Amino acid sequence: MTDSRNARDDTYPNLVRGLEITEPFQVVTSDITYIKTGEGFEYLCKIKDVVSGVVLSESMMAQLVVQTIENVTKRWHLPEGVVFHSDRGSQYTSTAVKELLRKKGFRQSFSRVGKPGDNAWSESFFTNFKKEIIHWKWFPTREQARETVFAYIEGFYNTRRVQKRLGYLSPKEWLKCWMNKRSQTAA
Repeated sequence: MTDSRNARDDTYPNLVRGLEITEPFQVVTSDITYIKTGEGFEYLCKIKDVVSGVVLSESMMAQLVVQTIENVTKRWHLPEGVVFHSDRGSQYTSTAVKELLRKKGFRQSFSRVGKPGDNAWSESFFTNFKKEIIHWKWFPTREQARETVFAYIEGFYNTRRVQKRLGYLSPKEWLKCWMNKRSQTAA
């Protein structure tokens, strides 16, 4: 459960409410879930592009959110001013995360209190993720859970899982087509 008791004032704006999101990397969304293993719970943080659906990074590290943001910025060139949207959990409202996002040039956005639908992109992803790969599976070790998550996201979801809203393309296929069209119109 998200503990947003200390994040209820106007200093936690929702920058995506009413925003027309039309291009990849205009808004990315993040959330955290857990996976039960024989060694205890393993926590997964993911960052996903809202338009293309590409999962930019996932991490199951101790400094979960900070490490995931660092992974994303090493692997993807996100434009300055990208909106980073999440719930108001203590991980996202921490000084470390706020400072890192500011340093990277990201604009931080939060769901409204008690409105999980404000981050429906993440909620929907984790619902499908758990139905497709987690439920009814037992992971004796954390390492097995990590390997399964990585294989699902990098080997299936981003590259082969077609989505109707993307014209029956996978997220990476759609993104590649979008980038090709953009470069052709710029030339």
